[in-house]
Amino acid sequence: MTSKPDTFIAPPCRDVIDILFQDEHLLLINKPSGLLSLSGKNPLNKDSVHFRLVQDFPSATLVHRLDFGTSGIMVVALNKTVNGQITKQFQAGSINKTYTAILHGHLQCDSGIIEFPIAKDPANFPLQKICAESGKPAVTHYTVIERTSAPPTTRVLFTPITGRTHQLRIHSREFGHPILGCDLYKNSESFSLAPRLMLHATTIEFDHPVTGQRIQGISHCPF
Repeated sequence: MTSKPDTFIAPPCRDVIDILFQDEHLLLINKPSGLLSLSGKNPLNKDSVHFRLVQDFPSATLVHRLDFGTSGIMVVALNKTVNGQITKQFQAGSINKTYTAILHGHLQCDSGIIEFPIAKDPANFPLQKICAESGKPAVTHYTVIERTSAPPTTRVLFTPITGRTHQLRIHSREFGHPILGCDLYKNSESFSLAPRLMLHATTIEFDHPVTGQRIQGISHCPF
């Protein structure tokens, strides 16, 4: 079965990338919502985090990505050695990340764990699917920050234990509480209740690959 082609064309992003931390080895940046992490195959999707950064940092490479609609903190390596060392930390699970999100409806519990195995869905690119047979284990911890009414929503802090594609978005939907503004994993109301995807990478914690110091980066949530 062949994948559907990606026909998405990103609208212009006027917001700038903020540099939160910088040394000779790496950057911590704040990615705006509505900006691709990497330029797409379509020449109309040239603008991206990487495209912008290499104008000032020619050796910059992305260690990880955030979805187009997701804002927040990212680590950028300034040489291949640093990229490889941070990538190993991701693979070892020693990098801790949290995300702030606003979900549709009220979660009953104040904290909990979401576990649904995630697999690619070639027939519905770029969507992922929940699949017990072919899916890879995916685990998300959540803590409720606040609940609001009219419409009922819940602000949560997500701590992904694994790092699957679209994990927080599809887990939220499967859990019965889609992230507001999510176009891919939604219900009849959730997408229209926000002007953007209400998902923000709030913190990241990792070992500096050169100094060994534990780096704790934070990007305050804009919503």
